[in-house]
Amino acid sequence: MKNMLRLMRIFMLVLISTALLSSCSIFKKKNGQSTITGLEFGNDDSDTLFVPQDVSALLSPPGMVFIQGGRTVLGSFEEDLMGSRDNIERTVTVNSFYMDKTEITNLNWKEYVHFVQKDSTQQFYETTLPIDEVWFGEFSFNDAYAENYYSNPAFNKFPVVGVTWEQVADFSTWRTQFLNDLIRNDVGLSDTLSKQELIERGVSMPEFRLPNEAEWEYAAKATVGTQYLDENEEYGRVYPWDGRGVRNPYGKKRGEMLANFKRGRGDYAGIAGTVQNDGDIIIAEVGTYPPNDFGLYNMAANVSEWVYDIYRPLSYQDVDDLNPIRKNDTGDGQDIYGYKWKDDDVKKEIQVTDSRESFRSLVNDRLRVYKGGSWKDLAYWMSPGTRRFLTQDNASNSVGFRCAMISIGAGELDNGPGFVGRILGKE
Repeated sequence: MKNMLRLMRIFMLVLISTALLSSCSIFKKKNGQSTITGLEFGNDDSDTLFVPQDVSALLSPPGMVFIQGGRTVLGSFEEDLMGSRDNIERTVTVNSFYMDKTEITNLNWKEYVHFVQKDSTQQFYETTLPIDEVWFGEFSFNDAYAENYYSNPAFNKFPVVGVTWEQVADFSTWRTQFLNDLIRNDVGLSDTLSKQELIERGVSMPEFRLPNEAEWEYAAKATVGTQYLDENEEYGRVYPWDGRGVRNPYGKKRGEMLANFKRGRGDYAGIAGTVQNDGDIIIAEVGTYPPNDFGLYNMAANVSEWVYDIYRPLSYQDVDDLNPIRKNDTGDGQDIYGYKWKDDDVKKEIQVTDSRESFRSLVNDRLRVYKGGSWKDLAYWMSPGTRRFLTQDNASNSVGFRCAMISIGAGELDNGPGFVGRILGKE
């Protein structure tokens, strides 16, 4: 009995001590009060107290994976077969960002066109349609793809092609606005709020955009899986996977192709019915081949991909080593090369009336970089360090794209379902 009474006294003393300690302000959690004034933070109904914005509801953008930033060596590690020497090896650092797990598909693009048709003029709607004529060839019979590749639902899960860089920029703008409108409507905010006000309230996703060249190459190489073995990257990857071959060296899938590309002159698939056959004569469905260490699919071959950067042969000599990018009209005015833009919005080209008006150069703001190789390219172009260019108002049956987004704050904002989760059906 005495022991029982003693245990009860000890228990009561513990309870009293705990209550006293918790009542002291120095033992209170600081999450709900200011660390500089000591005042408790208010809520949305407070008129006099400071109300911090809560961003815990923001999720990762739909369809994207988080790419942790870091240092890497960009450029080609292979022999420069083309003799261009336009992407020499150099060390850079890239910030964390998000990137679409796969290329944007025909179905994704159809969704975009659907909403554009509902909310825009007929004239703008027509500018959003892919250019089917990219499949026509005077000496090849691909006419059926011109009629079916985008329109037929059987190709819904295939990467969209025949889209220009300018069309892709419009798609990115729409995607940003559409998602942020969903977020704003879900939390009941007025549509009169400015973009800056939405950002300050923590209810606005950053802009979807094309990845810049450094981001794309960094994401494709995915050295996250190998750097612990080789900090200096002396044995950098040639392709987005380990090793220097194009076939799977492991397990049951040993010998199978790791990407969809042209093996040699006239050989797009290998001999039918053999293990050497990749099964894809033209473009394959997204996600057909193994992802790289970042979880990104088809960063080599299938379709090449637009990136943001203006093409310059020697950009690697000019750009910064932190988040490098080549923006419009940087370091070389267009007017000295025989032309200039009369209006940035209209992009109407006019001739400069001087002694060099007939001069033409690759140094202009219409050439955009694309990377990654495609179904119709040889293995050389699958190396992330290779690069090519195309005018921003042209399209190809071998060039698609995927979007990127900056990572805000300290890292991935994936702290559980919130208003974005409700919109996306994650609750």
